[in-house]
Amino acid sequence: MQTLSVAAAKARLSAVLAQVEAGEEIVITRRGVAIARIVAEPAARLPQFDMAELFTFVDGQPMHVGADAGQFVGEMRGDACF
Repeated sequence: MQTLSVAAAKARLSAVLAQVEAGEEIVITRRGVAIARIVAEPAARLPQFDMAELFTFVDGQPMHVGADAGQFVGEMRGDACF
C-alpha cells in the first residue's frame, strides 16, 4: 500500500490509476492524515448463459403455419404478384 499527499496524487493521477488497476491500494493524505483510499473496482461478473435453456425455449415455440413471409407481406400490401 502506497501513501501519497493530495498534491502528489493530483500531479500524477494517471500513474496512480495505473497502479490501482495493477492491484495496488493507494492512500491519499492531507497534512499527514489519511482522507481517502483508492482501490480497484471489482470486475463485473457476467451472468452465465445457458445454451441448453435457450434450445429448450426455442424448441418449445409453435411452428408457423400459413403463408410464407413474402406471401404474407404481399397480402398485407394488396399485391397480387406473390
